[in-house]
Amino acid sequence: MDDTPQAVDTRTLKFLRVLVTVLTATMIVGVLVIITLLVIRLQTSPPPLPERITLPEGAKAVAFTQSETWYAVVTEDDRILIYSPDTGALVQEIEITTGE
Repeated sequence: MDDTPQAVDTRTLKFLRVLVTVLTATMIVGVLVIITLLVIRLQTSPPPLPERITLPEGAKAVAFTQSETWYAVVTEDDRILIYSPDTGALVQEIEITTGE
């Protein structure tokens, strides 16, 4: 067998060098864009938490979630209580039932 290396065309080497350079630049720009988007997204402040939540008699909270226009408390007795963030008043009560 012949173990001598074969000659490589210089045009192929130039093409590969340009291709690697362009791909490297593309990846660097992509990482910078992702970092920028994360920084912008994480700078927004969440809606403020309510000072006090008055639950109905006997209800114990299990979970809490909120948006800008409402906040909700999930209770142990399978209810979702939706409150107004402006007044703190109970707006809606949703009973959770299983599909049995």
